[in-house]
Amino acid sequence: MRNNKDLFDESKKYLCGGVNSPVRAMKPYPFFTERAKGSMLLDVEGNSYIDYCLGYGPMMLGHKNPEILDAVKHQLEKGTDYGTPTENEIIFAKRLSQIVPNVEKIRCVTTGTEATMSAIRLARGITQRDKIVKFDGGFHGAHDVVLVKAGSGVMTTAIPGSMGIPKDSVKNTISVQFNNIEALTHIIEKGDVAGIIIEPIIANAGCIMPEKGYLKEVKRTAKQNGTLLIMDEVITGFRVGLGGAQEYFKVNGDIITMGKIIGGGFPLAAFGGKKKIMNEVSPEGHVYNAGTFNGNPVSISAGLKTLDILERKETYPKIKEMTDKITDGILDMTSKMKTALYSAPGMFCLYFGVDRVKNYEDAKKSDTEKFMKFHKELLKRGVFLPPSQFECNFLSIDHDEEVIDKTLESMNSALKSIKR
Repeated sequence: MRNNKDLFDESKKYLCGGVNSPVRAMKPYPFFTERAKGSMLLDVEGNSYIDYCLGYGPMMLGHKNPEILDAVKHQLEKGTDYGTPTENEIIFAKRLSQIVPNVEKIRCVTTGTEATMSAIRLARGITQRDKIVKFDGGFHGAHDVVLVKAGSGVMTTAIPGSMGIPKDSVKNTISVQFNNIEALTHIIEKGDVAGIIIEPIIANAGCIMPEKGYLKEVKRTAKQNGTLLIMDEVITGFRVGLGGAQEYFKVNGDIITMGKIIGGGFPLAAFGGKKKIMNEVSPEGHVYNAGTFNGNPVSISAGLKTLDILERKETYPKIKEMTDKITDGILDMTSKMKTALYSAPGMFCLYFGVDRVKNYEDAKKSDTEKFMKFHKELLKRGVFLPPSQFECNFLSIDHDEEVIDKTLESMNSALKSIKR
């Protein structure tokens, strides 16, 4: 039972749909990874792939990063979980407060879902309001409040939300069109919205970029109406720059959620903000948050080493250079095709069958069938993109010129194949 098909058949007997997260499902079956290193994955059949999924975002420092492994091994010798505070938690929180704009205090959690769930609870607790605004196609984790017109696997599988969510759970969630400030203002100016939660780049419906000045208008509208702005930087944080999308777009949130990259491949997320906001979190305040693995010492050790590497002066220039290289190459080879390409440092998405994507409705018009043909042809050529038109592609520091050149060669061949 060492081939992908047999493993998937066996997996379906014991795992829901044969996978532990819907986005990992592929037709006719996914490949099963044996090991990974740098920018590469190796499956159980011995096939190697250049990886642009990167665990759906966390692995920006590459698979099996030796410095992170050493830090984790050192911590493992001392223990894996204590249920008490550790000094490294303080160091990690202090480092984040020095790096992330508008963050003075944080609370560590385990997943991005927990971070956004807690941030929404905090916004409601502070404002004493119930309503939350999100944006069509924005994905903020798999909890009830935000599974409304969500992206990621919800969008890929054409599920409108999820069964099992009571109407009462979403009656105070309003989803509006991204890049449409009038639609947002109409809702917010009623003065009863606790928080706006936004992916500054909607990376779970591909890579939908905010139009010039849009995020500043969102911030202004929120401030004018006593609404807290939750910047969901689980994907963009530490990717588009050391200071995340807040620094990149020069717009700060009131509550910031972080995840994926900050754990260096281990389960770690956080939410943070100014002291006057974060002091409302228990045990200081009355907004409850708790978790057995909050601030887990193994994850924190990986997170600290990750920050060390991210702060090196060469990290982000290299990421930007390689992002520019691959996107320039894609633009050149698709110049006569009906496609739309969007990118920011460390991330990109090629949409088929459309020439512009500025919101969720535009993204849904893309040719998903053609994308999947492209995806399958790339797999044959040893390149792995996330298996959905609506997932973003990511780069790591190990995606060097040679890797990008091989990728572009494979992409060019794959595009020619699907044109036939």
